[in-house]
Amino acid sequence: MAYDKIPDSVIEAVLRHHDIVETVGKYVHLSKQGKYMKGLCPFHSEKTPSFTVTPEKQIFYCYGCGKGGNAIKFVEEIEEYSFPEAVRLMAEDAGIPFSGPSSGRSSAEDGEREKLIAAHELTAKFYHYLLKNTTHGQEAMNYLRSRGITDKQIDQFMIGYAPPEWDMLVRFLEKREFNAQRMEKGGLLIAKQDGSGHIDRFRDRIMFPIWNRDGKVIAFAGRILGEGQPKYLNSPETMLFNKSRNLYNFHQARVVMRKSRRVVLFEGYMDVIKAWSAGVHNGVASMGTALTEEHATMLQRNVEEAVICYDGDNAGQEAALKTIPLLEKAGLRTQVAVLPRGIDPDEFIERNGAQTFIREIIEHPVSSVKFKLIYAKKNHILLEEEGRKNYSLEAVGIIAELDSPTEREFYLKELSREVDLSLESLKQDCYLAREKKHKSKPQRDNNDNSWNNGRNENRRMPSAPPILPAYQVAERRLLARMLQDGETAQMVHDQLGDAFNVEDHAALAAYLYAYYAQGHDPDVSRFIASLQDDRLERTTASILMTDDELPFDEHLLGEYIREIRKVPRFREIEQKREKMVRAERSGDMMLAAQIASEIIALERQLKDRHDDRF
Repeated sequence: MAYDKIPDSVIEAVLRHHDIVETVGKYVHLSKQGKYMKGLCPFHSEKTPSFTVTPEKQIFYCYGCGKGGNAIKFVEEIEEYSFPEAVRLMAEDAGIPFSGPSSGRSSAEDGEREKLIAAHELTAKFYHYLLKNTTHGQEAMNYLRSRGITDKQIDQFMIGYAPPEWDMLVRFLEKREFNAQRMEKGGLLIAKQDGSGHIDRFRDRIMFPIWNRDGKVIAFAGRILGEGQPKYLNSPETMLFNKSRNLYNFHQARVVMRKSRRVVLFEGYMDVIKAWSAGVHNGVASMGTALTEEHATMLQRNVEEAVICYDGDNAGQEAALKTIPLLEKAGLRTQVAVLPRGIDPDEFIERNGAQTFIREIIEHPVSSVKFKLIYAKKNHILLEEEGRKNYSLEAVGIIAELDSPTEREFYLKELSREVDLSLESLKQDCYLAREKKHKSKPQRDNNDNSWNNGRNENRRMPSAPPILPAYQVAERRLLARMLQDGETAQMVHDQLGDAFNVEDHAALAAYLYAYYAQGHDPDVSRFIASLQDDRLERTTASILMTDDELPFDEHLLGEYIREIRKVPRFREIEQKREKMVRAERSGDMMLAAQIASEIIALERQLKDRHDDRF
């Protein structure tokens, strides 16, 4: 595997420098509880902390979603990096010389990506230069200034201009020895239909570079000058760019998002840029597509609250309604900044100024429920009796979705005053709506991971952790000791070898034998780094969280090994019982009696707890 090329010394230096508490603390608020640190898991929604950091062992583990590992693994998970990318980032942050692959991909694929990124970065500079310094870009510059975009914003967001010529970028890139076929794959060029060459993908458009999380240009969005369709043309999806996984301005907004634990979602590039100039530095936008589950997950790893600030027209409000459940499903508190009808954020700032936008719109969003009620009201004429009745029933249905009785009471009281109906009648309708909703749901909820979800907390009691069979407990306790003591690992190797009954436990034992055979001292964080297997890393972290205060000695080791060795015999007995039943059913009583004798002999062996064979 590619990771093997990273020297052990680099990995060890990275782990020594990056303390697990400090690393996790950049993303999660941790509180000390005895020898552990606890906080809300950044990988799934929860209200009761189940995310645990153990400073002594330099590991983290979440009892809710099962994620666990060392500091490198945490950075991998939270930043969605490969192992080599996480090591490189952490090494650079610590000033540790890094040698090895920059990702988990092949060197050929890495080389391809680097060339495409270099081409995109150069193209962004080229378009930016054309906008600011040539007659080609004068019309585009005039348009931007008419929209209130300053030179400072043009520079910060690297806005550029693609001229109307068919092959200006083709010639620019060819002079710098970029392969045209590769640039076609990267989305910068288009092949001519007759196969005679290439043309520029973007022509006569204002160009907005799109960055990845590391601030590298990976795509473009081009806005047409004047009339025409499409108004915005985005780069196609490539090995660099996936519009469902990238958010415009995420690389600049992320620092403020993490500090404030809040993100503001806009619909367009101009909205993000104008809002930035107004002081909203935690604003991002999806790119020519509705917000996706991937986007919501990406945001949930960085913030706790999302404010939707979409256009004030019907399309913008409908988009907000579709976005709310995605964000709430990801566990984000969701609010909506309501703009005047028909106005977008860019226009509001232009008309009313930055301070008014912050004070009246961004700082005073409404709850998602309130927004749904506002939207529902627009579809009914409240001056008419029928309109008031229909709005009341629709509003009650929205309120009935709330799990909190207090919240339901609050909104029902407000609705009662608004439509001049008694609170009791509205409560009765709300009760009936909830009953109907409850009956339409499946009778059982089999989602094991929902027990500590914030939205489910009022509906379900946390389920108790499953009781493991004795042999699994023995295997886990042996491995926990082996992870922290090389001599125990050697004794287990000599007496048990690979005879663990759980597949993952057998794999971990094999890795441990090899780890100590290479001369390594016990170091659970370093051992986890050597695994490079998500499932085994989680299993190791889970095993290490076992709070076992029993004194460990050779007698206990022997008891554990005997318990583990019994399992194959138990399984053999069960198989023989099945054979015996089949023999009896077929009328072969001689065979059934023979098998019964074999079962009795095996059971006698199992009862002899001091038999060295076990």
